[in-house]
Amino acid sequence: MTDVTDGVLHTLFRSDQGGHEQVVLCQDRASGLKAVIAIHSTALGPALGGTRFYPYASEEEAVADALNLSRGMSYKNAMAGLDHGGGKAVIIGDPDRIKTDKLLLAYGRFVASLGGRYVTACDVGTYVADMDVVARECRWTTGRSPEKGGAGDSSVLTAFGVFQGMRASAQHLWGDPSLRGRTVGIAGVGKVGRHLVEHLLEDGAQVVITDVRHEAVRSIADKHPSVGVVADTDRLIQAEGLDIYAPCALGGALNDDSVPVLTAKIVCGAANNQLEHAGVEKDLADRGILYAPDYVVNAGGVIQVADELHGFDFKRCKAKAAKIFDTTLAIFARAKADGIPPAAAADRIAEHRMAEARRP
Repeated sequence: MTDVTDGVLHTLFRSDQGGHEQVVLCQDRASGLKAVIAIHSTALGPALGGTRFYPYASEEEAVADALNLSRGMSYKNAMAGLDHGGGKAVIIGDPDRIKTDKLLLAYGRFVASLGGRYVTACDVGTYVADMDVVARECRWTTGRSPEKGGAGDSSVLTAFGVFQGMRASAQHLWGDPSLRGRTVGIAGVGKVGRHLVEHLLEDGAQVVITDVRHEAVRSIADKHPSVGVVADTDRLIQAEGLDIYAPCALGGALNDDSVPVLTAKIVCGAANNQLEHAGVEKDLADRGILYAPDYVVNAGGVIQVADELHGFDFKRCKAKAAKIFDTTLAIFARAKADGIPPAAAADRIAEHRMAEARRP
């Protein structure tokens, strides 16, 4: 057994980051599907979380990502007040090269085989049209198109929730929820980031963006000439006058390299698993940087797809997502009262809810 595999098994069975109920390795040679479905917890209800389609460097890396993401979904769903546990799936490969209906249908059959223990939705590399295909084989699929009875693009409310988290952060730190005149740097202007730009501009903020995909940057810049553009994330996080940093791409944005040079006073973004390792939250606090826990502020999307299971109502979902403002403020208050970083305060609140649900 390789050291990497030992590491994954240690995480799953013996570390504090583990505790998963079930991990399923899926393969369909005919379509080229290789996938991992991780169910972290069903204490609050069926596990709910998206499907990530990504060209991982190795199968072990994919398993590790599924474990981390599914655990994060347990905490996210608990903090969002949903009657769902945490789960996540990853499909291994470049979606631009290998994604086909045949592959998605095969994936749908694997999700269906779990009998409702896991409910899937969109994530990085998967879209509403993909969920429509998956749903042909699996009724435990959300994030479908309105034409198919679904809620459509969940990134709309994800961005709205992040915006509410920013407003709460501004209220806590500066005594005013308005972002007018504040400079916000967004790393990643894809499905969520582009909607976040709109909210910020409407509120009067100055926006600076970067993205590895030049076409995404160009689309924003063409529509909004006032938006600033920098070459990469390193330059963004060190920009002079930056008030808020919004990581909206992949995880690990807050690490031993980025935190010491970060100029912003607030970090609030849509990316999952922003803290690269334990202890980064304390490093942020030691530098006087207010961190809005990612799984709290980016919960708008999961609120939307959860509502789809009961007959989607956008107005109802938006009202629920607006409460992210109050939830974020409550976390900051708990952190201050307990003398701990906000990330630890959010964990305590989520863990308490899950523990209460497990009691007979």
